[in-house]
Amino acid sequence: MRPPRHARAVLAGLLAGSLLLTACSDDSGDEPDAGGSSSPTAGAGTASASATPYLPVPDGVELTPQGTELEVGEEAVVAYEPRQGRVGVLGIEVQRLERTSFKESFSGWQLDAATKKSNPYFVRATVTNEGDSDLGGMRLQPLYIVDGKNTLIEHSSFASRFDPCPSAPLPKKFGPGKKADVCLVYLAPGKGELTAVSFRPSQEFNPITWTGELQKVKKGGPGKKGAKKSGKSGGGKG
Repeated sequence: MRPPRHARAVLAGLLAGSLLLTACSDDSGDEPDAGGSSSPTAGAGTASASATPYLPVPDGVELTPQGTELEVGEEAVVAYEPRQGRVGVLGIEVQRLERTSFKESFSGWQLDAATKKSNPYFVRATVTNEGDSDLGGMRLQPLYIVDGKNTLIEHSSFASRFDPCPSAPLPKKFGPGKKADVCLVYLAPGKGELTAVSFRPSQEFNPITWTGELQKVKKGGPGKKGAKKSGKSGGGKG
């Protein structure tokens, strides 16, 4: 079954909106670009750990230094403010970078012209709540991909369930110590290339990045069959 007509139309609008936001990120004071404040990239050797964390975190939590470069499979412990006055602390382990195609993973979805000009990618990760705040229902907003033009691209959201890679918020209940496997969908405008995954909560933050080889879409996961069912129930909210 193809998703209902209204669901397909909303999906096209959301994906196009994501492209618009990311394409403008270089010119906006609110959206950070991919490079650090002093240079386009910063290696782990140039990162300096500070005795004082950049955000308040529980005792015993050690944040990964800004500017650290990691490989896929390694974990960073990071802090960000999903809402004003609330600090979230996450352990993020980027596990897999996948390049897919609209034909392979989006069968049955109606996509607009702008979306079709992008390259779709899936990023799979495991996240753990290392703080003391319940982050239930929050999006992983500071986790971007970096394209070949050094632009940050945020992950897309869907009006209904997208089985190949849900790209959904964290579980409704995600308190301290909780762990979840996530898959995020990214669309790189202009056939852009995924060169890194970047944690960058603000313009001033020296990003923490992950790099690794692009893989084919994970075998054994939902494929075209799952995608055709995606219009039956609601899914992630942006």
